[in-house]
Amino acid sequence: MRINKYISHYTKYSRRDADELIKAGEVKLGRQILNDLSYTVQPEDNIFVKGRLVEKRTEITVIVYNKPKGVLVTKQDDRGRATIYHKLSGKYRHFIPVGRLDYASEGLLILTDAPRVAEVLMNSSLPRVYNIKIDKPFTQEMAEAMRNGLELEDAKAGGHEKSSITNMSFAPFENFEIRSEGSKSTKLRVTINEGKNRELRRFFAHFDAKVLDLKRVAYGEIELNNLPTNKTRYFTRKEYDDLHKFLKEKTKEEKKTRHKEE
Repeated sequence: MRINKYISHYTKYSRRDADELIKAGEVKLGRQILNDLSYTVQPEDNIFVKGRLVEKRTEITVIVYNKPKGVLVTKQDDRGRATIYHKLSGKYRHFIPVGRLDYASEGLLILTDAPRVAEVLMNSSLPRVYNIKIDKPFTQEMAEAMRNGLELEDAKAGGHEKSSITNMSFAPFENFEIRSEGSKSTKLRVTINEGKNRELRRFFAHFDAKVLDLKRVAYGEIELNNLPTNKTRYFTRKEYDDLHKFLKEKTKEEKKTRHKEE
């Protein structure tokens, strides 16, 4: 793991903070000052930041957070906007978010102090369930694209204005249902298996529909239920048991893949 990512995962500092600390000579590998920004941390390394050992945690802690609108999923923002770490308790400063919810979106966000857990969950095809409100009636064209998938050479609409993403491939939705429909708006519940950048906003923008509300209510078997906005809860014992089983299965799959490649 690259040094700035390592420091970010196990401390309160962001990757940018870590780079600045390295440049300032505040990071040491053992007793030696570490000034290589591209250094890859090895399992046996002892990394110190401002004289304090960066402790690698072996126990896994996972929380569910009901992210409010108007909050960024990042450690810091150049424009000074609020981030989830301004809202969360300081004890979660080093926790890693599993994927993102954009500034205008809300709902279920999983965070963990274990990089392996974050990586596996983010790269999984676990179903993500969203409640969405769009400013148009639902159309047959939307339904067909949800069932069959969609390839867009121009997917800039619906994305962030500074995004470098220009095209996008949308896999078929796992499920979708109309919750209510009027002449000027439609409420939907959709289930997808990916977590691409503003994927749903880009999808509906292709049909000239604007997403007015977007709330994630489930990620795999983890559900938001009645957790209040801006509140957290720890995983239940069953959720931890299911997570450990999932991690074991993923590790087995990775070993099989490596064995085939060899």
